Amino acid sequence: MIKVLVVEDEPLLAAAHSAYTKRVPGFEVVGEAHTGQEAMALLRRTEVDLILLDFNLPDIHGLDLCRALRAAGHGTDVLAVTSARDLEMVRAAVSLGVTQYLLKPFTFAVFRDKLERYADYRVQRGEVAAQHQVDRMLAALRGPTSDTLPKGLGTETLDAIVEALRAEPGQSAAEIASRTGTSRVTARRYLEHLVETGRATRASRHGGAGRPEVEYRPVLSGR
Repeated sequence: MIKVLVVEDEPLLAAAHSAYTKRVPGFEVVGEAHTGQEAMALLRRTEVDLILLDFNLPDIHGLDLCRALRAAGHGTDVLAVTSARDLEMVRAAVSLGVTQYLLKPFTFAVFRDKLERYADYRVQRGEVAAQHQVDRMLAALRGPTSDTLPKGLGTETLDAIVEALRAEPGQSAAEIASRTGTSRVTARRYLEHLVETGRATRASRHGGAGRPEVEYRPVLSGR
């Protein structure tokens, strides 16, 4: 299990992030902190693999907390969960070893994708033998963006398709379209993209009259 510490000054948001984390297989919330001081105290007595870190804490900025962690010898990974959109802040976060950056507000599908990609990154072991292995390892942390998606596909619709598919595996394009409010043609385009990128599988559904229907299932990371 990947042990997670939620650091968020708003109690309701902290509870929501903890609830989201508990819904993702392979992750365990080991504590919540509402200030930097509470976070440091928890880290001194609790084993933590990943910190979900809000930057706007009442006693210290999240980046300063990162600096304090590194100065104290903590190698714990950090996923920034923040509304801070300043590019300079993003660069500073990267320089301090922040593994991922998640902007508020976000959907559960986006949150889950971040955690699952982090889990994929963690499970990779062994000596790196080639550049493509390094690229694949680092790519595990980064989801598709509007710049990398095929023309005509958008991240918001993709997130909705993924969430609908995971809600009930083994659905046709028509069923996904009904769940997401898209057309069957649109749903099929996104589903085929998921198949092509290894995030879903397709198979024939038999049992009815006429031509067999194609159904899709999500590929879940094994943990």
